[in-house]
Amino acid sequence: MSEILTEVLNANERYASEFGDKGKLGLPPARHFAVLTCMDARLDPAKYAGLAEGDAHVIRNAGGRASDDAIRSLVISYKLLGTREFFVIHHTDCGMLFFNNDGIRGLLASSLETAELSADGFRDVGAGPGSRAGEFIEWLTIPDAEQAVVDDVERIRNHPLIPGAIPIYGYIYDVKTGKLNEVSRASAVGKPR
Repeated sequence: MSEILTEVLNANERYASEFGDKGKLGLPPARHFAVLTCMDARLDPAKYAGLAEGDAHVIRNAGGRASDDAIRSLVISYKLLGTREFFVIHHTDCGMLFFNNDGIRGLLASSLETAELSADGFRDVGAGPGSRAGEFIEWLTIPDAEQAVVDDVERIRNHPLIPGAIPIYGYIYDVKTGKLNEVSRASAVGKPR
């Protein structure tokens, strides 16, 4: 058993021993909202948004992008579980800013080992073989952080399965200060219709 696996299982034992009434939490989120945010380990949506277990749906992916799967989750969140507001929260210093589709496709074609982030972006340090299967994936990279928030809010707002009455807010979380900074253009696009 790996050291990480042992740590996770031990932490779960401690957590489960103090679980208490959490088993009685309802299926719908108590505060009726959903957050779409990045998977970055520096982000703790429970802390930066003041959430307790059972409060909100938190949907995470690389970059916090409004991918088809993220939209699928948002649709389930409102349609079946009653959320009434959405937050799209990207962040500063996101890894998705440091590469583009061609870059990651080239890295994967060269090697499947972990790349290294240098001052010039990600570079391959592994030995092959790689795979060209990355050519068929849209990586949803972020060339401009604020514009990406606007684009994601707009994509959700204009999706035929998202009701116009749901407000969608756009923010960028600052990893240096912990502050949520509104992207006013995104929130304007996300206003209820």
